[in-house]
Amino acid sequence: MTKDLKEFEDKIDVHFTDKKLLQTVFVHRSYLNEHSDFELDHNERLEFLGDAVLELIVTDHLYKNYENPEGELTNWRSAVVRGQMLSELAQELDIDDYLYLSKGEAKSTGKARQIILANTFEALIGAIYLDQRYNETKKFVENILIVKLPEIIKNKLYVDAKSNFQELSQEKSAITPTYKVLSEAGPDHNKKFEVGVYIADKQVGVGFGLSKQEAEQKAAQNALDQ
Repeated sequence: MTKDLKEFEDKIDVHFTDKKLLQTVFVHRSYLNEHSDFELDHNERLEFLGDAVLELIVTDHLYKNYENPEGELTNWRSAVVRGQMLSELAQELDIDDYLYLSKGEAKSTGKARQIILANTFEALIGAIYLDQRYNETKKFVENILIVKLPEIIKNKLYVDAKSNFQELSQEKSAITPTYKVLSEAGPDHNKKFEVGVYIADKQVGVGFGLSKQEAEQKAAQNALDQ
C-alpha cells in the first residue's frame, strides 16, 4: 500500500462514507495468509457482489438503449464486462498501487496479475454499491466502462476475432486459416507466446499473448486489420 486512499477517491470521483470498506477492496486473500492479525477481511465477498451489480447495470443500460435481439445484447455485455476489459480499467485507475498482496503475489505478472486486477475492480463496484447505493454505482460504471460500448459495437470487438477471420477467409478464398506457435518465452507462470496465422502457406497475421488462445485471437485480429 503506497498511496493515500483520498487520492484514489478523487480519481474515481467517489468519496466513501466507510473508509474501511474502500480499504477492504484492495485486500487480496494472499495478504492475510502472511498477516493473520490484519484488521480487515479479503475482498472476495465484495467481488462476488460487484460482479452481479456490474452485470445488472450493463444489462439495464443495454435493454433501455438498444432494441437489438437478446443474442446481440448478450455478446455486447460479455465484451464490456470481460476480464481483460476490467483489468485494463484497473490499470488506468492505478489499482496496482493500492493492493495488499503477499510477497509472492506481489511479484506476479502477466495473466495472474490481470486476474487480480479484474477481481479487484469488481470488488470496487461492490463496495461503491454498499456505500453509495445503486444510482452512484451506475454513474461510476457509465463514466468509466459503458462509455466504451459505442467503440466496441462500431469495431465489432464483441465478435470472436478467430471466428470472424475464419468466416472472411472461407468467403474470400474457401480456405480455413491455420495457426502456428512461432515462439514462446518466459517461465511457466508468465509465459509469452507469439503465434502466426496462415492462409495456405502464407502468413497473414501475427499476435502475442499470455496464452496460445490469446495470441491466436491477436493474430486473427492483426490479419483482419490488414
